[in-house]
Amino acid sequence: MKIRVAVITASTTGYAGKREDISGAKICEIVEEAGMEVTFKKILPDDRETLAKVMAVIADSQMADLILTTGGTGFSKTDCTPEATTDICERLVPGIPEAMRAASMKYTKRAMLSRAVAGIRKETLIINLPGSPKAVEESLEEILEEVIHGVEILTGQTAECARK
Repeated sequence: MKIRVAVITASTTGYAGKREDISGAKICEIVEEAGMEVTFKKILPDDRETLAKVMAVIADSQMADLILTTGGTGFSKTDCTPEATTDICERLVPGIPEAMRAASMKYTKRAMLSRAVAGIRKETLIINLPGSPKAVEESLEEILEEVIHGVEILTGQTAECARK
């Protein structure tokens, strides 16, 4: 069974059609190469309630097993993706953003400024990725194999966590 992925880009500028969604496209490219199916892709404004509502609908309707967001994880006054994510998650998964930050620190010390979070709502894993295409690629390279395994456990596709 293919893992179904929803990709959400948090960008008021992109939502207004004034910026191309390169990071969202990069996520789609990477997950499709990994054998996953993109079932939803949308650019949304940097609005906490809108982001939370759309992520909740995706998870509650079982539209995707994995929601990957890009953007809105920095220090800008409008950056609210982590807050929208924590608003709707039932359980947090701090190891995923910790691993992304640790890996990204090899490239730039500014990785420590990321406020990305990850969590679970029902049987959907939600992960906030950085906003730049390069950082998206570096982050997914670091976490993708383990994320796939985690989603398989979360959705009941496998029950084994120990490595063989």
